[in-house]
Amino acid sequence: MKKLKYYILDVFTNQRYKGNPLAVVWSDEELALSQYYDIAREFGYSETSFVFYSAAEKAFKVRSFTPGFYEVTGAGHNLLGAVCLALIKGWDIFKEQGDNKWVVIQDHKIPLVTSTENGVHFVAMKQQSSKILDAVPAALVAEALGLDTEDLKLCNWLPTVVQTEVAHLMVPIKNNDSLKQALPNNDLLKKISAQYGFEGFYLFTTDSSEKDYVAETRFFNPAFGINEDPATGTAAGPLAGYLNAVSHISQRQAYQILQGVLVNHASSIQVKVTPEGIWVSGSSVIVMEGELVI
Repeated sequence: MKKLKYYILDVFTNQRYKGNPLAVVWSDEELALSQYYDIAREFGYSETSFVFYSAAEKAFKVRSFTPGFYEVTGAGHNLLGAVCLALIKGWDIFKEQGDNKWVVIQDHKIPLVTSTENGVHFVAMKQQSSKILDAVPAALVAEALGLDTEDLKLCNWLPTVVQTEVAHLMVPIKNNDSLKQALPNNDLLKKISAQYGFEGFYLFTTDSSEKDYVAETRFFNPAFGINEDPATGTAAGPLAGYLNAVSHISQRQAYQILQGVLVNHASSIQVKVTPEGIWVSGSSVIVMEGELVI
């Protein structure tokens, strides 16, 4: 019998019981794949991250899993929450890296910028520049979301697959009322994502219920065991790239995306598009901690 320390954080927020809940487990060694799956399923959050410090690679390493037996390779709340935890706990994860900070997920180096203001730790993760891929017929997407095609008419934008770390479908929604009314058919969503080669559906409207946000969003990814996610960094990056491509936002300027309102976990995701890549940023707070047994 072995015990591992775990932490529960709310990510993309500085308030407890808001944001996207994330379990982070510290392990000094790699676990069996079945153990990763079992622990992630036991926690039941959209993602569970497993972390340790590799002296050989001089880096903090993260592996993340969904309850649906899938390993996440993108830099989203799974990575941001893990790094925020290290900062909150005072773990010196950048001690051998000099001025340029980075962590590793699935053998990929993710550049970071960290800061602290009034005791709140803020982490910015650099994603790759966005790739605008295929459009998906609006009527097909609307049917899977329980909406009319008219509900997807926003600035003549089309549902479009966009990729930074991973590919998601950006789904324009005409207003906040239509965004609230979406009632996904998971079987149809799975069929569409498999047919067009992407992961999740990121619904967005520029008609946000809150001021100071460039967009309000909802995210569905039933193919990987995620029904509705309160905050999705791997989708916020592609959305920023898409909005920049259609000239709705400018480069080198920070914008806020609101997500999670309808699941009572409002989250604030900051994005900034640069010529070198897209920065996705936010903060996190610890909600609880304890030990698990394997």
